[in-house]
Amino acid sequence: MDTLEDVTEPVSPSGRFFNTQLLCAYVFGFLESEVPIDFSQANYLFQHVFLPINPRFSSIMVRDEEGEMKWKRVEVKPEDQIKVPTFPENESLEFYDQYFDDYVSMLLMERTPQDKPLWEIHVIKYPTSNAAGTLIFKLHHALGDGYSLVGALLSCLQRADDPSLPLSFPSRKPSASSPSSKKGFFLGFSPFSNMFSFFNSIKDFGWSIVKSSIVEDDKSPIRSGEEGVESLPCVLWNISFSLDEVKTIKSKLGVTINDVITGAIFYGIRLYMQEIDNKAGKANSTGLVMLSTRNIGSYQSIQEMMKPDSKSPWGNHISFLHVPIPKLSQASLSNPLEFVWKAQKLIKRKRSSFTVFLIEWLLDMELKLRGHEAVAKHIYGTLRNSSVVVSNLIGPMEPMVLANHPVKGLYFTMSGGPESINIAIMSYTRTLRITLKTQKGFIDEKKFKFCIMKAFDVISKAAMEIAIKIKS
Repeated sequence: MDTLEDVTEPVSPSGRFFNTQLLCAYVFGFLESEVPIDFSQANYLFQHVFLPINPRFSSIMVRDEEGEMKWKRVEVKPEDQIKVPTFPENESLEFYDQYFDDYVSMLLMERTPQDKPLWEIHVIKYPTSNAAGTLIFKLHHALGDGYSLVGALLSCLQRADDPSLPLSFPSRKPSASSPSSKKGFFLGFSPFSNMFSFFNSIKDFGWSIVKSSIVEDDKSPIRSGEEGVESLPCVLWNISFSLDEVKTIKSKLGVTINDVITGAIFYGIRLYMQEIDNKAGKANSTGLVMLSTRNIGSYQSIQEMMKPDSKSPWGNHISFLHVPIPKLSQASLSNPLEFVWKAQKLIKRKRSSFTVFLIEWLLDMELKLRGHEAVAKHIYGTLRNSSVVVSNLIGPMEPMVLANHPVKGLYFTMSGGPESINIAIMSYTRTLRITLKTQKGFIDEKKFKFCIMKAFDVISKAAMEIAIKIKS
């Protein structure tokens, strides 16, 4: 990158290591419209709604005379940032579904130009079987993490029933009968100071270092182990579950929503592995759970995020945990709720430790001692050595609108990592959406989807047949 003057602010350390030759990561937000998209309002939204969210949206990353990376404000041209692809006209929904899927697969692989702001909006004006039109927000991870970027998108939206009221979000508290913490697994932790937690934290921290640098998961039907997976074609697809049904299972079992979903996903993964290779159910496989280290459970306004003393500051405030995927056993096959119990036990123990903050500290020390390229290599190795990457964000409970366009669906994914499977979970109104980005030609999407849905169904049926039960 050329040396330029008149720079604005330094690029954060995480902004640098998420934008390297080895690791170039993006967050994608998908907004499905119930009505055809009226493109005439795009320039207004661009100039008066989206750009003012954060100065980084009108900046590029440059290197100053001392070699330090800075954000430089530039003039942003709508034609450079807003893309409107052209598909053949008057075709069937099935035809547009395929065109949409192919277009998204292409987007997931491409890198944005470094001489323009690190984001794009893609306007899909053609209908699919899911929506009358779709907006795709492609946002570089250097701009912020999923919490920041999805929070920014939500700031552009309003409640459909009453725009003057703020959006509200599901409670992250477990059932009253649950012994779990009142914090959600993916976004909140409540470390407590005792010897058991201390030793667990040290053990998990040590294992995380080993997993990131030395020990790889077994090659299996969910992990190809190929070099450069991040550059290979991928497929994006969704599974939707009723949030009411998930809450019913949660109440029946006395666990959290995350316990239910994690258990169903892990069980479905093992069913898929056994379906592809009968011996693969015993493979050592790890789920890498991406976490926000913010001590807050819901989104804050952009104004709050930008304050110096904010509890949920803008930027990248993430860490990760290695969670072993339980292996299939005769007990779990005869009683699928065992996977939920195992998920709850693992989550409860991980939540009680402070491993996630030790990992954040390790990355910070590595950055100071070895530089952002070394941190990028560490994160890349962590992703590569795991089998599945999992992330989770909560969405609003009320239907939303964007410039008189009712929002039918909302989901997200991430790209740039070398994993064969990336799973992103998000709620919106009464639907819980699981979005899977999978390595094309390696993962059988139809079988994988069938196994996840089967796992959820058998867990749901088993939960309905028992009385409320707490198992610690």
